[in-house]
Amino acid sequence: MAWIVTPLGALLVLVILRDVFHTLWHPTRHGGLSRLVMRTVWRLSAHRGSRGRPAGLAGPLGMVVVVAVWALTVALGWGLVYWPHMPDDFSYASGLTPDQHAGPVDALYVSLVTLATLGLGDIAPATGWLRVLAPMEALVGFVLLSATVAWILGVYPALARRRTLALRLSHLRRGATTTRSLDTGGGAAVLDGLASALATVTVDFMQYAESYYFHDADENTALPGQLGYALALAERAADADHPDVRLSATVLDRALEDLAVVLDERFLRTGGSPGQVFAACARDHGHPEAPGGPPRRNGRS
Repeated sequence: MAWIVTPLGALLVLVILRDVFHTLWHPTRHGGLSRLVMRTVWRLSAHRGSRGRPAGLAGPLGMVVVVAVWALTVALGWGLVYWPHMPDDFSYASGLTPDQHAGPVDALYVSLVTLATLGLGDIAPATGWLRVLAPMEALVGFVLLSATVAWILGVYPALARRRTLALRLSHLRRGATTTRSLDTGGGAAVLDGLASALATVTVDFMQYAESYYFHDADENTALPGQLGYALALAERAADADHPDVRLSATVLDRALEDLAVVLDERFLRTGGSPGQVFAACARDHGHPEAPGGPPRRNGRS
């Protein structure tokens, strides 16, 4: 049995460590398990929310579920490694009968205690290679804890930047910004600021893909509902007389296209124009688009 169970346990541990690596330290579309969990929680929450709106706890709950899946799967994997070697390769505290504490539940208990770095010592590995393996599991448990804290500390600033950009767009929209009011050096500076903020948000979606699954109830701080207005703003500014404004409009337009590419490739899969991608994103988050006109292109440039 050992030649089947032990490699299976090692495989489970390696799969989770790979998922942690691709989710936190090398964000790509290869962090399959965490992305699947986040998307599933998001879809389920949409059915629970009113009028198809995702529930506000979808993002935080999804992160909790991801961390729980990581920890429990690692504990299960290490438990499968320990189980075939119990009780012969383990020492037991007085009062415990080894033959009665050598089942899969006992192996999982040893794994959980080791992963949590509790070190109770009532059941402990006694042979050489297992005595080396147990501290390695404790080290993985410490890494998971540290990575979870770093994950949280990274996601919430990204959400703050996204909401700040949305609020800035809302200010411009509610201020009834016109092409004439943009046709100045100050208007070019405003457009440059929006393009810079959009570039930052685009990187945030690549670095912290799970931030997409956080729902903002306030329409003014919900970026998905404001992106259609940003497209219309870039279109109006492109017709300005001031050359700096036209240049800034071009930069803003490219920033919007880059954001649309990331959103579409990683989350939406519409294959449409930026306007269509942003409309799909607004629907996915349960927000109406801010007034700004229909999509202006049938495909990406």
